Amino acid sequence: MSKHDATPTEPPTEAVAQVINRIFGDDDSSLGAQIAQESTRYSAIEAQVFPKPAKTRIIAVANQKGGVGKTTTTVNLAAAMALSGAQVLVIDMDPQGNASTALGIEHGSGCDSVYDVLEGRLGIDDAKQVCPDFSNLDVVPASIDLSGAELEVADAPNRNNLLRDALAMFLSNSDRHYDYVFIDCPPSLGLLVINAMCAANEMLIPIQAEYYALEGLGQLIHTIGLVQEHFNAALLVSTMLVTMYDKRTLLSREVFEEVKKHYPSIVLETTIPRTVKISEAPSFGQSVIAYDPKGMGATSYREAALEIAKRSAQVLEAIAIKRGEH
Repeated sequence: MSKHDATPTEPPTEAVAQVINRIFGDDDSSLGAQIAQESTRYSAIEAQVFPKPAKTRIIAVANQKGGVGKTTTTVNLAAAMALSGAQVLVIDMDPQGNASTALGIEHGSGCDSVYDVLEGRLGIDDAKQVCPDFSNLDVVPASIDLSGAELEVADAPNRNNLLRDALAMFLSNSDRHYDYVFIDCPPSLGLLVINAMCAANEMLIPIQAEYYALEGLGQLIHTIGLVQEHFNAALLVSTMLVTMYDKRTLLSREVFEEVKKHYPSIVLETTIPRTVKISEAPSFGQSVIAYDPKGMGATSYREAALEIAKRSAQVLEAIAIKRGEH
């Protein structure tokens, strides 16, 4: 048989990461290494199956310190869970309405919102809207009108449980089972936050990877302790997530290690990087999950959501023990 008759051998197929490394070099700090890592992590998270919780998890996302990525964390974890197939409800309790904006929800003054729910004019079913990017993600928006609610309901006898009662009624009557309810809290420690903490079963605390974040954390933990003591004994601090993390800086690594040392069982291994796309996404009325689905910001939030999903059984067990159900 002549050499012209031989069947040509197919060259071995290279993985995307190998091609990028071959072109850019495999130095850890190189652009090629970063692109290769993004591609590998995106492929890995795409292949994951997110377990669904046995019961609805109601999670308040809070930190009285502003600018720590609280709202960003709420909307992107909610979007990541929705992308995984979970049924999700977001309740925006911040009068600034940033979570509503980031999920593409109309929330101008006068719109049906959580303000009407707290005042008893509407139920959650009446006020909720569907996120344009995910049909299985519902949002109860907040408008600037909510800023007056603290004064208006201050004398109500059940003022701390207005959201809890409305949410319990909605979930018991809804024909859709929700896997997760995320409540985005304002950066304060007033009546709106107490309502969120009384309605929730668990707390998620985003912590910015900087020194001052640790100082504010003590105050927040103290406030949660007071809520547990007086209003919601079963409230569990289930999760801490380090945000705005820069692996190149010693400070970021030290903050992560310090938080991990004090709260080893609840700090997620995933950290959220500081990226342009995460900051940009809300201006387009989108989560970073929808806006830049293959980017490192979206992948990191999906990895964090997977960790949260995998912890569901032990978290629900801990809440049941706190409630005396075991």
